[in-house]
Amino acid sequence: MYVPTYVAVCVFSFFAVLPQQRTKKGSDTIMHKSYDVLFDTIRTTKDPTREQRYLKAFLLKAQQENNVEEIVNGYKNYLHHSEERLRHTYADSMIHVARKSGDSALIGSAYLTKGFVYYGEKDHTSALDHYIMAYDYLKHTDDAYQKHKVQYMIGHIKYYLGYYEEAIRLFQDCIAYYQDRNTRPYLNSLHSLGLCYNRMGNYGLSSETNARGLEEADRSGNHSMDVYFKHSEGVNHYFRENYKLAIETLEEVVPQIADKGDFGNESVGYFYLGRSYWALKQPDRAIPYFKKVDKIFNERDYLRPDLREGYELLIDHYEELGNNETQLYYIKQLLKADKSLAKTYRYLSGQIHREYTERELLQKESKIEELLAENEASDLRWGLATGLLVIAAFVLVYRRRMDKRKFKKLMQEIKDGVPRAKVVEAKPEALEINPVVAEDLLKQLQKFEEGRGFLKEDLNLVKLAASFNANNKYLSKIITHYKGKGIVEYINDLKIDYIIELFTHQRIYRKYNYNSLSKEAGFSSVQRFVRAFKHRTGSSPANFCRVLDEQEAYQEGGSEALSNA
Repeated sequence: MYVPTYVAVCVFSFFAVLPQQRTKKGSDTIMHKSYDVLFDTIRTTKDPTREQRYLKAFLLKAQQENNVEEIVNGYKNYLHHSEERLRHTYADSMIHVARKSGDSALIGSAYLTKGFVYYGEKDHTSALDHYIMAYDYLKHTDDAYQKHKVQYMIGHIKYYLGYYEEAIRLFQDCIAYYQDRNTRPYLNSLHSLGLCYNRMGNYGLSSETNARGLEEADRSGNHSMDVYFKHSEGVNHYFRENYKLAIETLEEVVPQIADKGDFGNESVGYFYLGRSYWALKQPDRAIPYFKKVDKIFNERDYLRPDLREGYELLIDHYEELGNNETQLYYIKQLLKADKSLAKTYRYLSGQIHREYTERELLQKESKIEELLAENEASDLRWGLATGLLVIAAFVLVYRRRMDKRKFKKLMQEIKDGVPRAKVVEAKPEALEINPVVAEDLLKQLQKFEEGRGFLKEDLNLVKLAASFNANNKYLSKIITHYKGKGIVEYINDLKIDYIIELFTHQRIYRKYNYNSLSKEAGFSSVQRFVRAFKHRTGSSPANFCRVLDEQEAYQEGGSEALSNA
C-alpha cells in the first residue's frame, strides 16, 4: 500500500471529493494494476494525458474497493496537480472524508495537509493552528512518520516567527529520524537547519549544512532540493561579503524557484540580489530587485523582517533623486509593511533593525505630502477639501439615519416579541449541495443555536465545521444561503442577540460593565463586543439599556396612573 513520503519546504497535498465517473475499457485495464504501480506511473510520466488517466484510475479503484485510506491517497495524488485557487476547497473535502473514517492517523494527516496549504500562502498562524490539530489526533497513534512530519512543519513556523533555537532542536530530531528512512524529508530538514543557522548569524555552520545537503543529494541521487541549498548558500555569500559570488549563485537559482511558485524564497532571492548590487555601489541594478520584492508584497502580502530594509534604501534613493511622489509611495509601503510585520512577527518586532522609526516615517510622509500639495492650484485644493467635507458630512448623516432606523426596528421587534434570528427563504438546489447534507447541516445549526454553542470564545468556521464533522465550504455556503450573512456576522449576531435577551428579561445585566458583558457573550475583547453590538443594533450597549429603562419607566408610569384612576 502506498504511503505518501513527500515532505518539502513548500509542500502541498490536496484532497477533494470528486464525482463518480463511468469507466472505459482502457480504464478498467489500468485499474487492475496495483496502487504502487499506478502511483509510480503518476510520479514518473511526462505525458499529461497519461498522468490524468492514471490519477483517475487510482481514485476510481480505491472508490470501487471502498478502501478509505487509498481514497485519501487518490485525492492526494489528484490534487497535488490542482490549481492554487482550489486548494482550500480540496483540503476541506479531504478532512471531511478522513473524519468520517474515524481513523486518528488519517484525520491527523488531513489536518496536516490543510496546514500545508496555509503554509504555502505564508499564513503561519493558520498553519500552526492546523498543525496543532493534526498533532492532537496523531499523538494517539503509533505513526512516528506523521508525528515527525508535523514536528518538521511546526519547526518551520518557529523559524519564521524567530524562535530559532527551538526550531533547531525540532529539525535536528527530524534529521536523526529521517536520515536512514526517507531521503526527501531528510534533505528538507537539513536545508531548514541551515536556514536557522543563517538567521542566527552562524554563516559558517549554515554553509557546512548546505554542503552536507548537496553531498547527501549526490549520495542518494535525489537532487530535488539542490536549488534550495544553493539559494541558501547565495544568501550566506552576501553576509560573508562575497557579493559577486552571491549574485552569480542567486541569479542562477531564483528563476528556478520562481518557476516552482515559491514566492517566499523568490522574494528573499530578489532582496539579496538587490542588496549585493547595492553593496557593490550599483544602485541602478539593485533598485529593480527591491521593486520585485515590493511587487510580491502587494500581490501576496508576504514580507520577511530582513526584507524591509529594501524599502529604506528605496526611500533614500528617491530622496536623493528629488522624486517626491515615488519616495512618498515607498514611505507608505514601509508603514504598511511595519504594521504587517508587527502583527506576524511579534517576537522579532523589537529586534528588527530600523533606519527609520514610525514617527520619522510619518513626519517624512507629512512633509512630502505638504510639498506636493503646495504645487497644486489653491482653488483645486480648496475645492477638493470642500468636496471631501461635503461627502464626509453626507456619509455621517446617512450612517446615523441608518443606525437610528436599525435601532427603531429592533426595539419594535423586541416590543412585539418577534424573533430576531430569521431564516432566509431559499431553495436548496441553488446551492449545488446534496439536499440530505444541507438538511443535516441546518439541523446541526439549529441545535447549535438552541444549545448556545455560539458563546464559546474564538469560534470560527474551521472549529464549527470540525464540531459538525462537516466540510468547511459546505457549511459556509449553508450559512450564507439560509442565514443571509457570513460566518463572522452570523456568530456575532447570535452573541449579541443573547445579550439583548439578557438586557430585556434580566435587568441586572444592564448594570454590568462592558468587560463582563463581552466575556458573557464569548467575545475575545471589549472592542469586538462593542463593535458587534453597534453593527447589530445601531446603538451602543449603554444607550440601548438607557432606552429600555425609559420605555419600562414609561409603561410602569402609565399602568400606575390607570390604577389610580
